[in-house]
Amino acid sequence: MKIKIPAPLFRDPIYDSPTDPTIIWNREERCWWIFYTQRRAADISLGVSAIHGTAIGIASSRDGGKWLYRGTLPGLDIEHGHNTFWAPEVIYAEGRYHMFVSYITGVPVDWNYERHILHYSADNLWEWRYEGTVPLSSDRVIDACVYPIGDGTYKMWYKDESNHSHTYAAVSRDLYSWEVVGAEITDRSHEGPNVFELQGAKWMIVDTWNGQGVYRSDDFTHWRRCGDNILSGRGARPYDNNRAHHADVLTLGEHAYIVYFTHPYQTEGGIRRDPLEPGIFPEGRTVLQMAELFTDGKTLICDRDKELYWEIPDVE
Repeated sequence: MKIKIPAPLFRDPIYDSPTDPTIIWNREERCWWIFYTQRRAADISLGVSAIHGTAIGIASSRDGGKWLYRGTLPGLDIEHGHNTFWAPEVIYAEGRYHMFVSYITGVPVDWNYERHILHYSADNLWEWRYEGTVPLSSDRVIDACVYPIGDGTYKMWYKDESNHSHTYAAVSRDLYSWEVVGAEITDRSHEGPNVFELQGAKWMIVDTWNGQGVYRSDDFTHWRRCGDNILSGRGARPYDNNRAHHADVLTLGEHAYIVYFTHPYQTEGGIRRDPLEPGIFPEGRTVLQMAELFTDGKTLICDRDKELYWEIPDVE
């Protein structure tokens, strides 16, 4: 049975600002879960405090056609106080779930604070055990992506803000001990690297703040730029009228689906009237969207305006 995927895919009913999504099959509940940064755009804020103090939100769906807000992940704090969690990366590997999440102490009102990537593991997607802080190339690292690259090796790509906001990488044999191998995408500043395979090729997308930059590799190390950004303009679907930010890619057989967030209310003036709802909304509010990715063998292609359907996948 084909299921129509909604647009927008999901809106957070508490703060109306989900960002930095990652999608995974929940083996215990037999449904899809999206983890995301629960920004607090609907709150009163000072400086950039609405982007901090964030929890990790959860939305679930049996078939992708309707998503239910499930709350936020409990028990992640490693110190007292109200702290900040960003950009979860969640994978199933070595018989367990693993999460690599960006962390900042407290609720800063500016950008001048250390950022680290924490590692958690779990037997289910609710109860997480803190495994440690991943030692990486600086004390201002965020946006982990972890992917198996063969021969029992896992690779983590991440944004290093102390090094020109380039993508750096580290490798591990067990997901617990990591060795930094250096910078891999250095042609421009960016964030949110995401690596996947499609049609026999290895791909990386990054958020260039003007859509998603596309890179291709033969060895998960040496990356070459592929054409223009995708998802850089305005889409025609509801709430998809702005460029795509920090995305995740779900591959199912020969198909690939990109999940990203947009700022549908953002304008140069700071706020805009929502054409679909009454009232004035702050530009910080966001929604999640999904679209299908294709490749012509040279680069990635995404028609975000096309109605999206998928067959209910049989996932183990």
